[in-house]
Amino acid sequence: MVDSIRLSKRVAESVPCSRREAEQYIEGGWVTVDGIVIEEPGYRVTQQQSILLSPDATLVAVDPVTILLHKPAGIDVATALQSITPENLYAEDRSGIRFLKKHTVDLKPTDNLESYASGLVVYTQDWHIARKLIDEAATVEQEYIVEVSGDLVPNGLALLNHGLTFNRKPLPPIKVSWQNETRLRFALKGVQRGQISHMCEMVGLKVVSLKRIRIARMPMASLPAGQWRYLKGYERF
Repeated sequence: MVDSIRLSKRVAESVPCSRREAEQYIEGGWVTVDGIVIEEPGYRVTQQQSILLSPDATLVAVDPVTILLHKPAGIDVATALQSITPENLYAEDRSGIRFLKKHTVDLKPTDNLESYASGLVVYTQDWHIARKLIDEAATVEQEYIVEVSGDLVPNGLALLNHGLTFNRKPLPPIKVSWQNETRLRFALKGVQRGQISHMCEMVGLKVVSLKRIRIARMPMASLPAGQWRYLKGYERF
């Protein structure tokens, strides 16, 4: 760009403030160039372009975020991360958080939900939440709705609740109940990839679809498939 300078330098000159403060304003999403929010301090601008600092601008560091996504069936968790864009933000999001590009940086999925499954997936930048959902996964209850076909073997429901093995190890007691003639509800802790399908096969059933609707105390609720929202400040897993 002809006769251009770094945006951080332009902001520092116009506010005025230090170059580091200018970078913080820009990275916080408080600066617009010709009406468009720019978050890169190194973005090149000319003297002719309009640079505005929001009247609400603050130098407070951007807090790490946690994102709840309703992953559609048929894509893996890594690919689903690409859905976290402003266009897919749930219209009923009530977090009050302004979307920033940096919210998509270093987002860690808290588990690896099967590609064929749909439902709630959590991505986080917050190490507290990562520790609870990843390091302490064995103590975190998850809830699934499982559409099945086939004929349940005698005493099959009781076996699903307790009495089956997975990877040659006995499974602990879990909670399984019928929701209707073809749909089961599973509530279990420390679930492993492939476990629910294996359990169903052991009692004569085949999984048609699998949807996770809750992780710990956090339900997916009415979040539409392919959309996401921020974890609100008062919400806890």
